[in-house]
Amino acid sequence: MKAIQITHQQELNIVELEKPQAPSLGEVLLKLCYVGFCGSDINTFMGRNTMALNPVIPGHEVGAVIEAVGAGVPENLKPGMVVTCNPYTNCGKCASCRNNRVNACEHNETLGVQRNGAMQEFIVLPWQKVIPAGTLDTKTSALVEPMSVGFHAVSRAQVTDIDVVMVIGCGMVGMGAIVRAALRGATVIAADIDDEKLALAKTMGAVYTVNTKTEDAHQRLQEITNGFGPDVVIEAVGSVPTYQMAINEVAFTGRVACIGYAKSEVSLQTKYFVQKELDIRGSRNAQPSDFRAVIHYLENNDCPIDTLITKVIRPEQALDTMRWWSENPGKVFRILVEF
Repeated sequence: MKAIQITHQQELNIVELEKPQAPSLGEVLLKLCYVGFCGSDINTFMGRNTMALNPVIPGHEVGAVIEAVGAGVPENLKPGMVVTCNPYTNCGKCASCRNNRVNACEHNETLGVQRNGAMQEFIVLPWQKVIPAGTLDTKTSALVEPMSVGFHAVSRAQVTDIDVVMVIGCGMVGMGAIVRAALRGATVIAADIDDEKLALAKTMGAVYTVNTKTEDAHQRLQEITNGFGPDVVIEAVGSVPTYQMAINEVAFTGRVACIGYAKSEVSLQTKYFVQKELDIRGSRNAQPSDFRAVIHYLENNDCPIDTLITKVIRPEQALDTMRWWSENPGKVFRILVEF
């Protein structure tokens, strides 16, 4: 069977692997239909992802069909069913697992990062990691995982309907946060450097937009919030300036949820931590409930799926596409590989 493998920095190959055998006890064999390239994959391709195997088969955003099930798999998982997957592992023994926050397992291995991923025609997974996609098609199902990461950040920030929430970064994860915060009744401010993404954010639930490249972000936020600042800031970029903006702009006694990994150390005014009595929270991956919430949203709302998908490519186009993405990082929501 065909698979995509990132071998070295700026190198990607199509390789032939043996198709997995019939699934064993408790396993499900999936036929991959669409798999998304995400930010971690482009960082692996660029040689900036220190957590990734080398070489590695990327991919953890899955739209698939169940090909076969092994013994001991629950009856609700049947061949022909459209599914996505939870791509994270959990050890069951660390502090996170003990506290039932398995998404933050100390020893997590995400598909396509710390272990080979889903950019291949077939894959075998434990049934516990297979998530029925309801009425969604396989293409839409490949968007569930990245949106669930944004949904989880909103839960971490305990967003309510009386909050003003600023989401910094309007990529797929940020869009997920915008959607979830709006669904909870919050007033959402979308912040980005790209006007096209900001325009799309308004269709996804943002009430206000701020172009942090062309506008005075501080002044604009003060105007929007009547001088208070946002109650919640969700950082969904992972850069020094956006981390600093989150701390500087959040309201006194506000909450900051951090999703992005900054590639270098961030210098922060720690006096604000105390003076503002801030709650600063990491947000990693997603919980099963976040996946279910995203599927429910996509089933019941008019989400602009075609706008969120920048390109659909065949495996043979992956190398050229990744080179193009590395040169045009601000213009991509999601790239799906069709198998």
